[in-house]
Amino acid sequence: MYHRPVLLNESINGLAIKPDGVYVDVTFGGGGHSAEILKQLSSGKLVAFDQDDDAMNNKFDDERFIFVNSNFIFLKNFLMFYKVMPVDGILADLGISSYQIDEPSRGFSTRFDGALDMRMNNNIDLDAGKVINNYSENELKEIFSKYGEIRNSGKLASVLINKRKEKRITTTEELKNAIRSCVIKKNENKYFAQVFQAIRIEVNDELGALKKFLKETANVLKPGGRLVVISYHSLEDRLVKNFMKSGNFKGEIKKDFYGNPQIDFKLINKKPIIPDEAEIKVNKRARSAKLRIAEKL
Repeated sequence: MYHRPVLLNESINGLAIKPDGVYVDVTFGGGGHSAEILKQLSSGKLVAFDQDDDAMNNKFDDERFIFVNSNFIFLKNFLMFYKVMPVDGILADLGISSYQIDEPSRGFSTRFDGALDMRMNNNIDLDAGKVINNYSENELKEIFSKYGEIRNSGKLASVLINKRKEKRITTTEELKNAIRSCVIKKNENKYFAQVFQAIRIEVNDELGALKKFLKETANVLKPGGRLVVISYHSLEDRLVKNFMKSGNFKGEIKKDFYGNPQIDFKLINKKPIIPDEAEIKVNKRARSAKLRIAEKL
């Protein structure tokens, strides 16, 4: 296990674990959340998903534990395959694992120089290098604006196009050097983080995958089952918030002919749970985390 997960106690409490229940950790990573869930199970089962091959090194040798080396968009398929539907609880921690960030060769970190990769699944074809070197100026502008919420996305895209004409950009350090002139008000670290976030979301289709996953949860949870999601930026959190509230991603609650709301979940916490100062002090990556909990009706 690489680190203590963000909001560990709060997220495990949110699952309201029954010792004989079936639970799913769809973002296994270093195995921190899963280890805690297993502690609370007797005859129950835990199914863990992770599309990253490296996560397989952390899986447990435990007859109550099933590891699925796949993207969580295939949640329903695999739960049906293992005959464990419906389930009592699903946990998703949408952050990048510490070992992914701390491994320079993966290209996720703005701190270490590494290849422009950023793939969460090493078997997919698209990587950060292809986005940076092959996308058109308009495509780059759109992803920086949409996924990084970068204000000068037009200038950023234009600068990148000119820099890559001189030489193909192949490492994270080369990318940072190429775009340094675009940094707003010397807030370099935040700006680079937004750029990297935008590219990472594009490479892994993170928002598309999140939408597919959330829709699946309504089909695989038992009535009374819990959905617990930790998100790290506003784009993710908005999708999670709207889905839990309304069953769709616009947040508009639809009503039937009699005026009854057509919803799948009830909110356990109206406002997101956030880490306290003590946790942020120990783990700076926790500072943007938001935890939302809902119960299947």
